[in-house]
Amino acid sequence: MQGGELVIRLPGRSRSPEAIGGTTILRHKEVHHFFFVPFREQPIYSTRAHVFQIDPNTKKNWVPTSKHAVTVSYFYDSTRNVYRIISLDGSKAIINSTITPNMTFTKTSQKFGQWADSRANTVYGLGFSSEHHLVKFAEKFAEFKEAARLAKEKSQEKMELTSTPSQESATGDIQSPLTPESINGTDEERVTPDATPNSEPRMEPTQNALPFSHSANITKHWEAELAALKSNNAKLTAALLESTANVKQWKQQLAAYQEEAERLHKRVTELECMSGQTNVIKSHKTELNQTIEELESTLKAKEEEMERLKEEVDNANQLQAQRDSLAQKLQETETRNKELEAQLTEVEQRLETSQLEQEAFRKNLKTLLEILDGKIFELTELRDNLAKLIEGS
Repeated sequence: MQGGELVIRLPGRSRSPEAIGGTTILRHKEVHHFFFVPFREQPIYSTRAHVFQIDPNTKKNWVPTSKHAVTVSYFYDSTRNVYRIISLDGSKAIINSTITPNMTFTKTSQKFGQWADSRANTVYGLGFSSEHHLVKFAEKFAEFKEAARLAKEKSQEKMELTSTPSQESATGDIQSPLTPESINGTDEERVTPDATPNSEPRMEPTQNALPFSHSANITKHWEAELAALKSNNAKLTAALLESTANVKQWKQQLAAYQEEAERLHKRVTELECMSGQTNVIKSHKTELNQTIEELESTLKAKEEEMERLKEEVDNANQLQAQRDSLAQKLQETETRNKELEAQLTEVEQRLETSQLEQEAFRKNLKTLLEILDGKIFELTELRDNLAKLIEGS
């Protein structure tokens, strides 16, 4: 650790400024951008919606991750220059999605939208209270997606510009074959160590050259130098092989460090969101308490109305029973009425027959009286005639 930076030392040669004492230094920014980077995310847009995730088994059904509408916010990380969508349900992060240029927010209905997050291997869905909130959220998504694309392009251009010199240096230092010629020089270079690429070519010996004994001493000196260079070459080759064998182990450790850093960063994000949304949570809690009170009063009114409806239902049942009883009595009365009507019809027929018989009797009696009157008149005349006969005799 140097100056608040995570330093990893790798054995081997390096000509870069980061090489210290034959050791290559990889600073924390080269290892992972999460290491010891302060969290500077701030919410830039917030709304409320019901959160859903696609069922990982069926990949068709939606599974609600919040019992009620929660706050969904866009966050901007000025350090990493990225945009993220974050939502908390209590202390649990139910959405933690980094916006990438290849993401697409799709409106599937007037109040519902969704997007796929390949990093989280899931599809998020949001249900809004109105179409206006959905349209506003989709506009922000498109805006921050474009900003993420521009930031990624700028970052890639910057990385290409900064990595070109280091790649050239690394190509010359690491990828070049490690041979005795590359380390100790060629035979011609070993004979002329002080020569440079711009030096003039060596001239052939002339008559004024050094004596043969002096030339033999020089040859022995260069042979000793060559042996020392070969020994150093063997040591460097062994060190390079050892470093190559440790690369895999270093990569595994680096991956573990990256995973741990990602986990810590997500935890810090959750904590920052919780601390940054304290007032929002308090106001939301107040709103929830008011909503609960309203719901309790509404529930009480509904219970009273239910009791009233139960009484009305009981009264209706009683009225129905009375109506059924009256209907039965009415049916019985109608049956009795029909029987009485039949009896009345029979009596009327009998009366009519009796009247006809009486009329006939009257006619017969009148005829009889007329005959009787005639007979009485005849008897009276006969009496009178007899009386006259008696008086005359």
